[in-house]
Amino acid sequence: MTAPAAQPVEVLLVEDDPGDELMTREAFEDNKIGNTLHVVRDGEEALDFLYRRGAHTGAPTPDLILLDLNLPKYDGRQVLERIKSDPDLAHIPVVVLTTSSAEEDILRSYRLHANAYVTKPVDLDQFIAAVRQIDEFFVTVVRLPTQR
Repeated sequence: MTAPAAQPVEVLLVEDDPGDELMTREAFEDNKIGNTLHVVRDGEEALDFLYRRGAHTGAPTPDLILLDLNLPKYDGRQVLERIKSDPDLAHIPVVVLTTSSAEEDILRSYRLHANAYVTKPVDLDQFIAAVRQIDEFFVTVVRLPTQR
């Protein structure tokens, strides 16, 4: 018995580090992930994308958000709080993907209702493996809401 073909998933990567963006793109390509990866580089642009403002008026509603904490303009904590306090956005799974392993960042992220917290591995192969695991879990294992 074969599984039905999955619909491509819209993934929003909120990441200001070009190197981490590149590694995430490579992980998607290496894993033959057919999902669409949208990238914004600061908290303000993330909110513009989510609320379809400015250059992002035609943006899709993401099915999954990969969110760095340390961002310019609005930091990831502020973006996470805004997402999870908005009834139109709160259903979107948010994975905090950050370099911080500080206990206070982990606790605060979960208190703000992050769906998962992943500390970015510094090794390229481990980073790619972590992104693959996030994708496999949230796209293959977990059932995401279909309303957009």
